[in-house]
Amino acid sequence: MTTIRDLLERGRTLSFEFFPPKTHEAQSKLRATVDLLEKAEPDFVSVTYGAGGTTRETTRETVLDFIEHRSFPAMPHLTCVGHSYAEVVDLIDDYRAHGVHNMLALAGDPPEDGSPNPGDFRYALELVKALRQHSDMSIGVAAFPEVHPRSPSRETDRRHLAEKLDAADFGITQFFFDPADYFAMMEDLAAIGCDTPVLPGVIPVINPASVRRFADMNGTAVDEGLWSRLEAAADADERLEIAVDATVRQIDELLEGGAPGIHIYTLNQADATVRICERIEIR
Repeated sequence: MTTIRDLLERGRTLSFEFFPPKTHEAQSKLRATVDLLEKAEPDFVSVTYGAGGTTRETTRETVLDFIEHRSFPAMPHLTCVGHSYAEVVDLIDDYRAHGVHNMLALAGDPPEDGSPNPGDFRYALELVKALRQHSDMSIGVAAFPEVHPRSPSRETDRRHLAEKLDAADFGITQFFFDPADYFAMMEDLAAIGCDTPVLPGVIPVINPASVRRFADMNGTAVDEGLWSRLEAAADADERLEIAVDATVRQIDELLEGGAPGIHIYTLNQADATVRICERIEIR
């Protein structure tokens, strides 16, 4: 049994995030992407969960495919929104029966159509407690270096984050661009007695418009200088090089500052992540 808890105790980790494919074409593309990224020997990967639990089955199928055919552990995301307590317990039992030993517990986004679907869970901490009660999985939670967009204050955010992390085994951050924000968050957590490891999440900005949209949704400040260089790039190849260079510099600073590993948001694309992994020193 390989748990992320144990991996982090051994040393720095390298991990990737994927989202479940919606079509046969996207499925084929994901397999080709993973074929390339598996060569980087990730310690684990994670698979996202759609708003309101809309990708429950495809997330499960993707995770189990990785478990069966790949050399790395796969961790599903699980969200509070839209699930009864019984549904969550059934899903936990199903994952355990198929050899899944890690779970990322998230509050989650509401359904994209705006329909009310609250479920029996409101906060990620409640989901963590259910996982603890019904499994021995290694449990991760989300962290926002720049403060969760729905938090009323930095102090409130850090207090709630520390409570989640104390109940979990590790955290993974939303993507961000300034390493100082990550280190400030870790200092805030240490000041209130929380020492649970938190993996910084980074994203290579291959598509500036899309990443800016994601950033706006999550209250993430973008590097306007980087965006200016990306938008002025002559072609996709130049934009890729700019994005890779920026991400490598960010990762180097994070690792030099003591980050316990790196989690890369791949957006199911291999080119940038392959080049990044060739240039960083994780282990």
